[in-house]
Amino acid sequence: MSGSRRPETEPLAVSAANVRPTTRLRRLLAGKKTVQAPGVFNPLLARLVERAGFDMVYISGAGLSNAGLGLPDVGLLTMTEAVRLAGQIARATSLPCLCDADTGYGGPAMIRRAVESFILEGVAGIHLEDQVADKRCGHLPGKELVPVEVMTDRIRSALSGRTDPDFVLVARTDARSVEGFDAALDRAKVYVEAGADAIFPEALESLEEFARFAEALPVPILANMTEFGKSPLLGLGELADAGVRVVLYPQTCLRVMMAAAGETLAELRVKGTQAGLLDHMQTRRELYDLLGYDDWNRTGQGSR
Repeated sequence: MSGSRRPETEPLAVSAANVRPTTRLRRLLAGKKTVQAPGVFNPLLARLVERAGFDMVYISGAGLSNAGLGLPDVGLLTMTEAVRLAGQIARATSLPCLCDADTGYGGPAMIRRAVESFILEGVAGIHLEDQVADKRCGHLPGKELVPVEVMTDRIRSALSGRTDPDFVLVARTDARSVEGFDAALDRAKVYVEAGADAIFPEALESLEEFARFAEALPVPILANMTEFGKSPLLGLGELADAGVRVVLYPQTCLRVMMAAAGETLAELRVKGTQAGLLDHMQTRRELYDLLGYDDWNRTGQGSR
């Protein structure tokens, strides 16, 4: 799974039949394709991602905090809440799901328990970060990091809970914005030695920085293409050429959906009717098809 090998963008067949989600995610990471992972915050959106033809789902911690609980992404999501919400999403799609696990929800024992719980819920992998427990969004100022030794303890604790050997553990480092590029890369190398399957360098500031990370590490790297952040919004082809294996879009759907909802409510408030919005809506038939209504209605009628 060398990070220096240049991934390609042609489709990669990873069959879901009789293959665990963890194994499918690991195969994606080991393949040559650069994989797009849209962020989701509920099961229905995960099904839409699958319907659109993507290969994996990213369960954004910010998305779960914002849309799931109406809270900011500052480490308020508990392990119980994250595991429950992520499990609901994972069960709604056949795609492998990578989940943001923040700083692990506590000390070594809690991190181990979190990994065991995510595996039981069908999540294919998680990423842990090297911020302090009172974390911040990765693209905001004021972040604080734990010592390298604390993060390596987090990684080893997570590995001790890996009851499924294919469960993917990604180490995220937020050091680029705090300690600089070289320190971030040094941290990443230590995290790989500690057992991380992939590296998520948060808030890199150029395509060149992504390429340098990919070239220097023997494992795949992830790129976070979040909007309004420190990283430029780079295209899939550019990131593939730079050696990036997975591209995350954590809040793209949420931001577009919330903007559309705001415009909808404004028109409804002013005009008193939604009649002018019908062309912008998912139809009842489309929604029912996504939910599998017909299949549920046939239950008990001898059709299975």
